[in-house]
Amino acid sequence: MLYVLNEADAEAINRRRTSSGSIAERIKEDKWPIGAQAHIGNGAQTGDICPAVAVRIFSHTDNPPVNLQVLLDGNDIYWATSRHEDAAKVPGTWHWPERV
Repeated sequence: MLYVLNEADAEAINRRRTSSGSIAERIKEDKWPIGAQAHIGNGAQTGDICPAVAVRIFSHTDNPPVNLQVLLDGNDIYWATSRHEDAAKVPGTWHWPERV
């Protein structure tokens, strides 16, 4: 399945990310704990389409809310909760890939 990032998703992803250069500077200033985990990756934008895995389906009705683990272009993932399917690819929804 594919997930379309909305504005809040992109902001949350970008807010928690850093860069290797920024980490190096903070290490020099003794402001970064050695061995700390960092989220590094390319910037996320509203409308980006990312692969996702459903980790919970809340009911067996038509178009139930689903929790997703969204695979990002970096070393981290994003937990998108209570999202619905929408073939129109509206930001904040998921859809199946097109058949080729």
